Amino acid sequence: MTGHRVLPPGIAELAVNYWRRALPTGAGLLAVSSLADGADQLFAAHALSVGGTLEAVLPCGNYAGSLPADGARARFENLARAAATVITMPYPEPCEQGYLAAGHALVDRCDHLFAVWDGLPARGLGGTADVVAYARARGCPVTVLWIDGARRA
Repeated sequence: MTGHRVLPPGIAELAVNYWRRALPTGAGLLAVSSLADGADQLFAAHALSVGGTLEAVLPCGNYAGSLPADGARARFENLARAAATVITMPYPEPCEQGYLAAGHALVDRCDHLFAVWDGLPARGLGGTADVVAYARARGCPVTVLWIDGARRA
């Protein structure tokens, strides 16, 4: 899973409805997420709610501190505790290299990448577009979930 942190109206519902139809439930689902606020947490929560297993790939050691205190940090901590595996990239603080490394590690662990993505270039190294490009270059199937015309902030 890769995706934007801020989702315009309708995108979260589109993604969850798609996952409900397309993904297995129970032990048949192994979800890999970096647990960022927005799309990553949405996917992780969905996977756990249907009995799947969660693997977290974090970009740095102090990742929780980079998340907004509006609930995203608490959701992150709950999801990280619920994850069967937590892998942390070797960066002490958030940085673009850590985001890119986590994106690559995430793709290397999945057999299909879901991208809640507007199709635009990444706003910084390791953004959604970079993760999608890496997956495509590796031959990993990618499903992009977005509503035509929707714009992110």
